[in-house]
Amino acid sequence: MPRPEPLIRTTTEADWKQVRELRLEMLRDTPIAFGETLEHAEAQGEAVWRLRAARGTTPGQTSIVAIDRDRWVGHMGGWIPDAASGPLLVGVYVTPTYRGERRGVSRRLLEAVEEWALEHDDALRLEVHESNSRAIAFYEKLGFSLTGHSRAYDLEPGGLELEMIKRLR
Repeated sequence: MPRPEPLIRTTTEADWKQVRELRLEMLRDTPIAFGETLEHAEAQGEAVWRLRAARGTTPGQTSIVAIDRDRWVGHMGGWIPDAASGPLLVGVYVTPTYRGERRGVSRRLLEAVEEWALEHDDALRLEVHESNSRAIAFYEKLGFSLTGHSRAYDLEPGGLELEMIKRLR
């Protein structure tokens, strides 16, 4: 039986070139969504990209990608900033031609992150820029709700990062 496309899996250090390529695509597509500038990411060396790719195999964090044949088409990650706050969803991206319910890439990536998060807590949090209405609507559709907490967005254009949460049990 053929595998469903795209393949969903965690990253390893050996994936560093593909992780870099996808991250640069993410930053070009939606610069406000990732807390890093394209210029900063482009300036990082191989050692940094190897560490980022290894997040898929590092305790306390995960990095999950969607791969359609040889094309990397999506990413979601998670990490635990501290014991009190629990798992945080980060680095959410799907290539534009793979977005939408018909493809199911976003849901499959999120399911994988939720499985990881359940090993640590019964909820998954995220932060989203207040002007990223497409992302907010997407997260609400997948069961996240605004908590009422926010923090200042660190990069230009400023504004707020809104916290959202999804109960997993």
